[in-house]
Amino acid sequence: MSILPEAQAKAILTKVVGFSQADECTAQLNGATRGNVRFARNDVSTAGVTDDVQLAVQVAFGKRVGTATINQFDDASLQRVVRRAEELARLAPENPEFMPAVPQQTYLKTDTFSAPTAAIDPAYRAKVASDSIGPCRAENLVAAGYLEDQAGFVAFMNSKGNYGYQTSTSSDYTCTVRTQDGRGSGWVGHNVQDVAQFNAGEDIRVAMRKASASAGAQALEPGKYTVILEPAAAAGLVAFMMYFFDARSADEGRSFLSKKGGGNKLGEQVYGPQVTMFTDPAYPGAAVYPWDDEGLPRKKMPIIQNGKLMNMNYSRYWAQKQGKPEQAGFGNIIMEGGTKSTADLIRTTERGILVSRTWYIRMVDPQTVLLTGLTRDGTFYIENGQIKYPIKNFRFNESPVIMLNNVEEFGKPVRVKSDESDTTMVIPPMKLRDFTFTSLSDAV
Repeated sequence: MSILPEAQAKAILTKVVGFSQADECTAQLNGATRGNVRFARNDVSTAGVTDDVQLAVQVAFGKRVGTATINQFDDASLQRVVRRAEELARLAPENPEFMPAVPQQTYLKTDTFSAPTAAIDPAYRAKVASDSIGPCRAENLVAAGYLEDQAGFVAFMNSKGNYGYQTSTSSDYTCTVRTQDGRGSGWVGHNVQDVAQFNAGEDIRVAMRKASASAGAQALEPGKYTVILEPAAAAGLVAFMMYFFDARSADEGRSFLSKKGGGNKLGEQVYGPQVTMFTDPAYPGAAVYPWDDEGLPRKKMPIIQNGKLMNMNYSRYWAQKQGKPEQAGFGNIIMEGGTKSTADLIRTTERGILVSRTWYIRMVDPQTVLLTGLTRDGTFYIENGQIKYPIKNFRFNESPVIMLNNVEEFGKPVRVKSDESDTTMVIPPMKLRDFTFTSLSDAV
């Protein structure tokens, strides 16, 4: 059973903490059932289910820390894993940045569990594959995709009395559709906590339309263009940028958020005034666990407000060193937007480029977050508010910091999962000026 009932999980954790002879002990249970189905060339290729529960025990003697894991929960096994962690701690050197376990906290309950998602079975996965493959076969298109679903829990307890337990679910679907000759490609992705909000038969039509429409792409000269980034395309760049919201790297001069002369840019105007971003563990449709990896309680908190930097991620050690209050790390990233769809943004564009998806993103310059990457799966030229024709893919060199200073308009935000991060994101399609394309790519 991947989700232990709370009473059972708490009983295991209580035993573990009680067995420890260290100065402090933290025990955490993680369990999940993960199912998947993969299909390619209009046929299912693999499917499976994994089910596991793991216990991790961390103990400390002073600043010496040891960690051990196990997936057996009888008393003898629990005692053995605690002793192993203690043996390792005694052998370890002192950690100069060690922070003691957090004391007892109060956590809000967030809506991270969906019964329909937890009930997904092989028949459901087979239907998703069928709903994706069938329409493509009927129109001589080729589908390749992947569905992964998960239902799990986290429970933890430490010797200072802090305790938490919560269940969660998620489902992630992606599908690429190609024309038979390989000259056209379209993609669709859908990441949800509740599968009642997902319909593969509807989603596949998006990828099919783009695949058919992107065949016969024409070359367009590289340069600076007005672009409309669909949410999946924007997410890859924004997710990369969020890695640099660490206060320590900024204070030490290793980030675009470093301030000349030392310190960071908290409170300064870093982006255009249209940009507002926050984190909220209880955000409807994108809720996350109400604690971070160190057990600090998450709360709704501004990150960027009208372009000004409001908060950064402080580790407990760095917060103490800098005299800052402890606060939990960001659990999700919510970017505010407008009410328009991507189609609405296209209708108000005189000349521009629609980018469906970005991929193979790599860092060029950490100090400016200059990134390079490629467009794929449907790139189109826009003229007088209409998509005129498909164009060959580009390589881009662009910084999301500059990008978010060149905002013309945001559309309606949607939940996405970026290839660059596991963080849950809600992000709008965005219309941007002066986006830099540096060369053409023959890949579709």
